[in-house]
Amino acid sequence: MAKHAVLSSGAKMWRSLACSKSELRLDLTLACGQSFRWRETAEGHWTGVMGGRVWTLTQTDDTLWYHVYKNQDGQKMGSDKKRGAGVLQEENKSEKRFKGALKKEEEEMLAVTSMQDTEEEEEKLRDYFQLNVKLGELYREWGTADPHFKKIADIFTGVRMLRQDPTECLFSFICTSNNHISRIQGMVERLCQALGTPLCQLDQTSYYDFPSLTALADSSVEARLRDLGFGYRARFLQQSAKQVLDTHGLQWLEGLRGVPYLQACDALRALPGVGTKVADCVCLMSLDKAEAVPVDTHVWQIAKRDYKYAAGNGQKSITDKLHRDIGDFFRKLWGPYAGWAHSVLFCADLKKFQKLKEMPHLMQPKKEEEDEEEMRVVCKKAKIKTEENGTVKHMKTKKTKTSVKNEKAV
Repeated sequence: MAKHAVLSSGAKMWRSLACSKSELRLDLTLACGQSFRWRETAEGHWTGVMGGRVWTLTQTDDTLWYHVYKNQDGQKMGSDKKRGAGVLQEENKSEKRFKGALKKEEEEMLAVTSMQDTEEEEEKLRDYFQLNVKLGELYREWGTADPHFKKIADIFTGVRMLRQDPTECLFSFICTSNNHISRIQGMVERLCQALGTPLCQLDQTSYYDFPSLTALADSSVEARLRDLGFGYRARFLQQSAKQVLDTHGLQWLEGLRGVPYLQACDALRALPGVGTKVADCVCLMSLDKAEAVPVDTHVWQIAKRDYKYAAGNGQKSITDKLHRDIGDFFRKLWGPYAGWAHSVLFCADLKKFQKLKEMPHLMQPKKEEEDEEEMRVVCKKAKIKTEENGTVKHMKTKKTKTSVKNEKAV
């Protein structure tokens, strides 16, 4: 049985690309609730499904290493070739010479195919992590505009937005309603096991592709998912898939990458089980809307605690207006990649990462009085600009491949 790859066993089966940890940290990016398909299968090694393939990723200081596994059909093809080799030994010499020439030609073709596969895999990885976006430059910009961000930037470096498949992102986030990250991971895994295509098995763990829209829209899906513990979310999953197919078609979700942020958000909110926060998550994490700022109670608390944001203090829940106002506040503070900056603070506030803040050699705090005074000035400026403009205009992002972010406990 195939095993999960480990870099220490030898780099021969691994491929790599240059990428520093200041541009990408796998441990933070893959575990902060953006995607629910990645698991740490060995120390510093993350295995998950992306683009219909199973990958293991790891990194050294300046290199991102990746291993892509053969899917089950590919493994079967390999077995057929071995059986064919036994037959060749019984053929006469003339046939062997003929077959030898064919084999050489086949090997040359396989070498070209392998090179093409390598290029395609690297491009998929670059696209998924949006490595065309220079994260270090953005961190410097955010740190200049925001003293609170600057205070934690050296600890939580490399938190990068993923550019996920829109179908996987949307239907994963429908599962997040009134839920927390570890439970969402279990639900998404059961969804894939029940409706997805098997890909491969590694160390007794079976990996599945994310279900297609057609599979999710089947009339039997709701009852099946209720049996698997999805509760009311089962109906939302099936009905949303059916509505997308019946009203818009297979390519509609991906097509939302090409429309303005607010238009995409409104279109998503028309689907069953999709509120403003889920729509913002999908916009940010799969539809190239870097300005989308998903707001849940956790983000609201960050705004009040760390930015002295006072609007909505008397409210017990987040209204659409409050969601928009908090988003506008952060867009004014951080600029067109506000969703990316918001994800860094979200990640820094997750319980699982609090130990990082206890490492004194990474901390470079200012005096509390200086910090508080600087923050009051920044927040006051953001508030004044927001009031002057009424509703802040949403800045259009550059046509670089941009992605997305998530929530903690929803």
